[in-house]
Amino acid sequence: MPSSPIRDPILIVHGGAWAIPADAAEAHESGVRIALETGYAILSRGGSAIDAVEAAVTVLEDDPTFDAGLGSFLTSDGHAQLDALLMDGGRMKAGGVACVERLRNPIRAARLVLEESPHVYFVGAGAELFAAAHGMLLISNSELVLPREVQRLALAQARHQAGLADITFSGLEDDKSPETAVKATGLSPYIDPAAQSGASVPEVRDHESGQDFKSKASAGKSGESGHDFSRAEEAKKENRASAPEDHPDASSHDTVGAVALDGHGNLAAGTSTGGTLNKTPGRVGDSSLIGCGCYADNLAAAVSLTGWGEPIMKLVLGKWATDRVASGTAPEIVAREAISYLYNRLGGHGGIILLGPDGRFGLAHNTPGMAWGLATPSGLQTGLTI
Repeated sequence: MPSSPIRDPILIVHGGAWAIPADAAEAHESGVRIALETGYAILSRGGSAIDAVEAAVTVLEDDPTFDAGLGSFLTSDGHAQLDALLMDGGRMKAGGVACVERLRNPIRAARLVLEESPHVYFVGAGAELFAAAHGMLLISNSELVLPREVQRLALAQARHQAGLADITFSGLEDDKSPETAVKATGLSPYIDPAAQSGASVPEVRDHESGQDFKSKASAGKSGESGHDFSRAEEAKKENRASAPEDHPDASSHDTVGAVALDGHGNLAAGTSTGGTLNKTPGRVGDSSLIGCGCYADNLAAAVSLTGWGEPIMKLVLGKWATDRVASGTAPEIVAREAISYLYNRLGGHGGIILLGPDGRFGLAHNTPGMAWGLATPSGLQTGLTI
């Protein structure tokens, strides 16, 4: 018989950090809520954290609202090319796949790699053949391609041919393209760890400590980063003035992920993505790389990141965050510090969900929005900003 639960389970999900437009808000909150309900039903029955994470991410992959699975961004040659990682913090086992084109749910393929292979990571055709050998159905890539994404790709390529700059990037110079699109909204890219007073933000009750969890974005300030953001913002405004109203960053979407703590004290994390718009085929971002977009360790924390993949990879930001939780810093503080570090060091934008083995958690983002959801025995909460 399984041992009795030792603590209350927790599930946190995200649907990507970017500038979520008003007409997409309802779909994003609905999507993360359904993912929460699906995953937390498993935890409430005494199920494992890894089962809950896999189930929640699968729901998000099947929802065309998000950049994962169905509805993913297209590569420059018009294909959907998907990456995913799943990690079990109790067994310290992981499974990842990248650049798969014929699998509807790459997170399920990642689970197969975790459970059925002595290896940790498969890519491309090899990943697809491994998944098929273990019972997954191979589909046509066209089943993952939505007309919306075909139009979005055509617009992005037309802009490139016209010599228009890539307006999905802002901040410090970097040598790679970003993974998410951010519109100029007057919101600073800097998350202030000191939580400036006067900001209007939602409050999430820290399930373990009973304290209010807050992450406050400073409005229109460069904060401690010392970076003058005005020049980048002006450049984007000028570029938008010569661009059509439906430029790519007006209707973007991004990576999904989940972290969970089950009743037996085990952590798990998962992240899944369709990558970047108009990316070169074969490009792999942070989402499926251990310690970058995803990580879980019962002795540290579980984390899933979303945002600009190349800067996140350079900083190995997921492991950076979990190491700080392991050293004793509270997850709610580490989450804000991680996003500040991402921006201050490399000008990166993104979001993070972080869950410790004691049930404390942190969420943060430096984009205008991030779809998120939290499930505990007290109920479900969702939102579009922290």
